[in-house]
Amino acid sequence: MVCVSADLPFATGRFCEVEAIANVQHASTFRSPEFAEAYGVAIPDGALRGLTTRAVVCINAEGVVTHSELVAEITDEANYELALKAL
Repeated sequence: MVCVSADLPFATGRFCEVEAIANVQHASTFRSPEFAEAYGVAIPDGALRGLTTRAVVCINAEGVVTHSELVAEITDEANYELALKAL
């Protein structure tokens, strides 16, 4: 699993540790804001400008996207059950 966040990797690592989430590689958009633009997850304006919205993408071993979800509201969680079924 790769987690890409506007947070720094040590912060998402700490979150995963507290929540007992294992096998996660952490990446940050902090120094690469163009990532968010390129992948369509950038919040372009308002109080959250510069952050990313929540999205889940599942890709199988052959590189095929088996599930994707972009949540409409940043306060909403993605449907993780559907994502896990896609794995």
